[in-house]
Amino acid sequence: MSAAQFQAVREKIELCYLHAEKQLNRSFIRPEVMFNQTGKSAGSARLQLNQLRFNPILLQENKTHFIQNTVPHEIAHLLVYQLYGRTKPHGKEWQNIMIGIFQIPAKTTHSYDINSVKGKTFTYQCYCSQHLLTIRRHNKIQRDHAQYLCRSCRQQLMYNPK
Repeated sequence: MSAAQFQAVREKIELCYLHAEKQLNRSFIRPEVMFNQTGKSAGSARLQLNQLRFNPILLQENKTHFIQNTVPHEIAHLLVYQLYGRTKPHGKEWQNIMIGIFQIPAKTTHSYDINSVKGKTFTYQCYCSQHLLTIRRHNKIQRDHAQYLCRSCRQQLMYNPK
């Protein structure tokens, strides 16, 4: 991960805040920015902490789109929280910020290739097919004796080590 990419994200954050402040005629406290998001999420906003977290691997692999879309997406969550309090995560308030302020389509999920960040999966079997479960679900089954059912055939999923 290069310092230049982190700096590009920080610059985009500042530009988004300046633009929002001009459009909404009010100021906003700048968030703490961290590059420690893991897993398949490109980013997250911790509303009460006024904190943005970004996935450095997905940033590196998708720099231009990430900076132009993911960064404003997460900022919009913080702005909505500061303007309206608790709302639906991708509700009308968030959509209005994305479209009306940032002029970006209000997409709720990214379409980045996640092969480099997806975790280990475990194969489970039911009557009709195989299912790949995350390590979290696998461990829950092993430790807590949790059960998961197939949505199609409703049979319990059974571990199938290869």
